Amino acid sequence: MSTCCTNRKAHHNEILKKKLKNRLNRIEGQVRGVNKMIEEDMYCDDVLTQISSIRSALSGTAALLLEAHMKSCIIDQLSEGKTEVIDELLITVKKMMK
Repeated sequence: MSTCCTNRKAHHNEILKKKLKNRLNRIEGQVRGVNKMIEEDMYCDDVLTQISSIRSALSGTAALLLEAHMKSCIIDQLSEGKTEVIDELLITVKKMMK
């Protein structure tokens, strides 16, 4: 079940939001750096190394958000008896593992 079009919202605290935004801003900078490396014909292995770093940074950011999601959104919905959230979580985790 896709939740992109529902009215649900996360309710993360400002500290988590700041951590996520800081990570994403760094990742954005890394991606711009890779783009520049391509423009400047940098050695492929160096570009691939940077891409690997970006993937790792994205994975870390996703893991941080997943943890927060499980500790807040999932627990809240389960306490309201919305057990279908477990199926949604399993689908999300499977997507993350690809």
